Parts: sequence; C-alpha cells; structure tokens
Amino acid sequence: MACLSGPMLGIGLTSCTLGPDYQSPEVREESRRSALDGESVPSRTVAGAVDIVWWKSFRDSELSSLVERLAAQNLDLKTAAERVVQSVAQRRVAAAQGLPHIEGLSSNTYNRVSPNADLFVLLPGASVENALFRDGLTSSWELDLFGRVRRAVEAADASTLAAVEKRHGVALAAVAELAQSYMLLRGTQDRLGIAKRNLRLTEENVELVNVRFRNGVATTLDMAQARAQQATIAATLPPLRAREAELINAIGLLLGEAPRALEAELRRSRIIPRVPRKVPIGLPGTLVRRRPDVREAEARLHEATAQTGVAVANFYPDVTLNGSASVESFHLSNLFTPNSTVFAVGPSISIPIFEGGQLRGTLALRESQQREAAVFFQETVLRAWKEVDDALTDYREAQRRRIDVGRSVTENQSALQAARQRYSEGATNFLDVTATQALLLQSENDLSDSDTQIATDLVNLYRALGGGWQIADIPYGADSARRQAAGTP
Repeated sequence: MACLSGPMLGIGLTSCTLGPDYQSPEVREESRRSALDGESVPSRTVAGAVDIVWWKSFRDSELSSLVERLAAQNLDLKTAAERVVQSVAQRRVAAAQGLPHIEGLSSNTYNRVSPNADLFVLLPGASVENALFRDGLTSSWELDLFGRVRRAVEAADASTLAAVEKRHGVALAAVAELAQSYMLLRGTQDRLGIAKRNLRLTEENVELVNVRFRNGVATTLDMAQARAQQATIAATLPPLRAREAELINAIGLLLGEAPRALEAELRRSRIIPRVPRKVPIGLPGTLVRRRPDVREAEARLHEATAQTGVAVANFYPDVTLNGSASVESFHLSNLFTPNSTVFAVGPSISIPIFEGGQLRGTLALRESQQREAAVFFQETVLRAWKEVDDALTDYREAQRRRIDVGRSVTENQSALQAARQRYSEGATNFLDVTATQALLLQSENDLSDSDTQIATDLVNLYRALGGGWQIADIPYGADSARRQAAGTP
C-alpha cells in the first residue's frame, strides 16, 4: 500500500493505493547438467543464447520463406493481435474513470403547468405556459483517494501484457507447427523416393527372374514372388501421396491459404533439412523469462493481485468533485446575460455502510483468484523445465538411434547386392532376394523416419526453449503494447 499527501482545493488530502503491491515471484533455477553431459551425437546441445530465428539454422530457403509469410498471413496470429487491441482499449476505459468528465448540455423545453395545482401561477401576471432555454456544462471528477481506479488501471496494464504474451505463444506454436509439418512433408517425400527406388529394383528383379525363367533355371514360384514383391511396394505409394497432400494442405492452412494452393510450390521434392552441428539452448536463468507461457502466467498473477487491490479499495469511501455552470432563461433574448448565470460546485461522498456481504465476498473471491494465479505460475514454470528436459532427451536419443539405423542400411545394401549376385549365379533361391530387399526397404524407411524425427525433435526443442515468437512483435510487440496502453506514440 502506498500513500501520497498534497493540498487540493485548499484541503490537505492523502491519497492511498490500497491492497497488496505486486512483487515478481522468485523462480528456483533448475540444473541442466545431466542433459548436456556425455553427449556423443553429431548435433550437440551447448550453452549459449537461443537463436530467435532458429529455422534459418536448417539452411532451407523454402522453410524460411514459409515462416516469413506465416507472420503476415496466419489467421490465429491475426485473431491474437485483435485481442491485444481489445486489451489496450479496455485499459483506456479503466484509465478514463480517474480523469475529469465534462459534458455539455443544451435544451429548449416548452411547459404548461396546472393553475389548480402549481403555486407559480398564483403570482400576479404569471402564465401557465412558458418556454425554458438552457445551455451549460457539467463536470465530475472521482478523486480516487484509496486507489480503486489506480489498481484497476494496473490490472488492465497486466491484462494487456498477458494478451501480448498470449500472442507470442500463438506465434511460437504456429512457427513450430509449420516447421514440424514441413519436416514431416520432406520426410514423406523422402519415403516416396525410397519406395520408387525400390520399385525400380523390383522391376529389375522381375526382369532378372524372367530371363532366368526363359532359360529354364527359374521356377514359376520365383516369378510369382518377384511380381508379388513389386505389387507390395507399389501399394505403398498411394498412402504416401495422400499423406503428402495432407501435409501440404496443413501448411497452407497455417498460411491462410486455400487447399492445394501451395501444391505446385511444395511438391518439388527436397531432402529432409539437416540439423546444425551445435544447438545453443540458452543460459541458466533465461528460460522462464523467455517462454511466452511463463511470461503470460506472471502477467495474469499481476492482474489478479491488482484486482485484489480493487476489492480492498471498494470498502472505502468514494469522493467525487461535482460542478456545473449554465445559463437559463424563459426568453432567448436574455439567455446570455449575467442574470441568467447558474452554477453549482461541491463534493459528494459515497460511503459503503451495508452491502449484504457483497464486498467481503468479492474480496474473498479476488484473494482466492490471486492464490490460484500464483499456483498456476509455479505449475507453468515446472512444466517449462519438464518440456525442455524431455525435448533434450528425445533429441539426443533420436540421434543415437539414427547411428544404429544407418549401420543397418549399409549392411542391408551389401546383403541385397550379395543376394542378387548369388541368385544370378544360381547359388540361392529368389526368396533370399525378396527377404533381403524387404529388410533393406524397412531399414531405409527407418533411416528416413529417423532423420525426420531428429528434425522434428529439434523443432520441438526450440519450441520448448521459447525461441521464435519474435515474429509477432510487428506491429504488436510488448514495447508497442506498453506504449499503446500508456497512450504514448
């Protein structure tokens, strides 16, 4: 609670801001040593400032272009931006309660009174009918001696910042979703390429078996197995094409585009973007101040604390200065003469005496909401640490799996080459060829999935670290919102 004293209209008045003053909660920093130590993977996580434009680290121009368009075209971002505008407007409404209100009035009324009831007509020469002309100004100013309006403005400021952080969170989620969909798209296209390459191999196998069949050294069983393998691999293409179309439409939706609008652009198959060799994950103590959800939760706690102050101030009197000045006359010709002047000045005091428990109930509600906001802030911080730790673990383990899957592909390639050679020499049956190629296809698909998983896990790590929401700072960044809330350019 803060109090200020000063003369006002010749009377010494004291202005107090009642209720609890907000203090930023202390956050216990969590160690990330276990997540960083002992990494023997190609892409290492290191301490250092998180790259806020992390998508550029993939060195994929198409992905960078999509993110730039996302900032301007995403419909969720536009909705969140409008909510920031609404919060700024609500702040102005709250602040206006503490400013003087001045209204102009002008009226021209024609009256007739009853000669049987009105004492005015008993006067000599009085008329039962008259016109009254009136022009003037009225004013009122709530002095806010106990800080009800100031606390309301403080709550509105916090709500505005919460809306800004909410937009940051929407931006972060949209960028991450776009990047993950893009990685999945490239992974699907990579699997399409693998299936097509293996389909060409099966076509060569069919031709090899056909040649041997014509020479009398292959059986109808060999021919059936070769054709069955060809049909099996061909059957994997339609689902992959459908998945490709779905992902293209998903990216288009994020950019506010109609279905198939990006088909020509994104069907040009590219490799899965490679992850950088080093991934900075931030310095200790920066995570909870960088993630939008944590910052929003803190702003909501600030808002709840200020609303408690409003509830406390409602127990105290409201003092309002009232004033009016006008000219009144029955005749328009002398309306603006000195004798037509009317004015009134004086304070009014509203004192709550009995509210039926409404004020105490409201205070109990606001205090409970403040405690709930504090608990939610703690939960949000813990969830942030959990998400970062999980993302670090997933990223590290996905890379380790990729090393083993890569060895499997190399060995299966050698095995298939040997099996085909032995079959052409008549040293084995065709079943060995089909079985070996099936293993190769599976391992190649696993390798593609592993590369895709590494890329998507890295995107998820960047999302957990809270990087990338800065695209939402144009035009409604935190500083801009503060300036708008304060009414400054």
